[in-house]
Amino acid sequence: MIKKEFFSALEDLEREKGIPQQVFIEALENALVFAYKKHTGLSGGVTVKLNPEKNMIRYFSTKEVAEEITDEEKQIPLEEAQQIKKSYKVGDVIETEIFPKDFGRIAAQTAKQVIMQKLREIEREHTMSEFEDKEGELLTCVVRRIEDKNVYVDIGTSVSNNGSQIEGVLLPGDQIPGEKYELNQKLKVYVKKVRNAGRNAQIVVSRTAVGFVKCLFENEVPEIRQGVVTIKAVAREAGHRTKIAIHSEDPMVDAVGACVGAKGARVNAVVEELGGEKIDIILWSENPLEFIAKALSPAKVIKVMELDGEKMARAVVPDDKLSLAIGRDGQNARLAVRLTGWKIDVKSESAALAAEETE
Repeated sequence: MIKKEFFSALEDLEREKGIPQQVFIEALENALVFAYKKHTGLSGGVTVKLNPEKNMIRYFSTKEVAEEITDEEKQIPLEEAQQIKKSYKVGDVIETEIFPKDFGRIAAQTAKQVIMQKLREIEREHTMSEFEDKEGELLTCVVRRIEDKNVYVDIGTSVSNNGSQIEGVLLPGDQIPGEKYELNQKLKVYVKKVRNAGRNAQIVVSRTAVGFVKCLFENEVPEIRQGVVTIKAVAREAGHRTKIAIHSEDPMVDAVGACVGAKGARVNAVVEELGGEKIDIILWSENPLEFIAKALSPAKVIKVMELDGEKMARAVVPDDKLSLAIGRDGQNARLAVRLTGWKIDVKSESAALAAEETE
């Protein structure tokens, strides 16, 4: 049925791949139980035991000893069980070896399928493990296929899986709105999540994540990579606008200038990668009201006042700068809220004066 060559093959897999025989044996025992029940139409208890040392596979019918029988295929009366062996008691499981006929071909096919499936699962897990520490990194990849709205990319090769290509998926929500992708196109992606879960293992990459912008700036600005300049916060609406707050503990370092670069070279490189997305580089302040004023850039703020309530403030801007401060569809104010973590009530100077008189 399953011969010596089968167990020898398991030994070879353990030696070559480092996968213990027991991993395959447990999977195969469960699969053979299912296959045998399907072949015979039995619904009762069946156990399959593989013995690599003796190159044997044995089948057993199992029944539980019970006082009251509710399922004859799975249970045996106590009196009948004690005729077999006096020491049997309620709850014991009796195994009786059975010798299935016409099951050899099915058993061999099942063994082959299980081994191949288990091998693929283990290799996939090993491959995913190689990339688990890549979460949060920036990678350059190549578009290999586009299915429905998902874009599949090659993000590297697996050392443990004979140099096979590793595939990542760029889901619709991780694609910059308006971007078009073509086969064999090179592009940068952010490794958002490595899901290592058997058949559902998947590497999710992104071009819309906040981390993508952080990594792009780290890539372009040596001062950020060296820790001289720190990215304190990022707020983004992909494809439209990003606000990034930066800071340096060294008063001699121009943090904004470092991020902008000579003639805007550094920030322009990031903007180009983002397809023209607007970027506001803001100097972070430990004073939250001062930070709020800067976060509403490019609008100039006259003053910011703290309001009653947790992290609530009012920002007053010149009358002719109100629309700039709020932004199209409220985007500028919305991003400032996300960047600072404060609720911001943006008012024009005349509206603020009227409100103060009313109050």
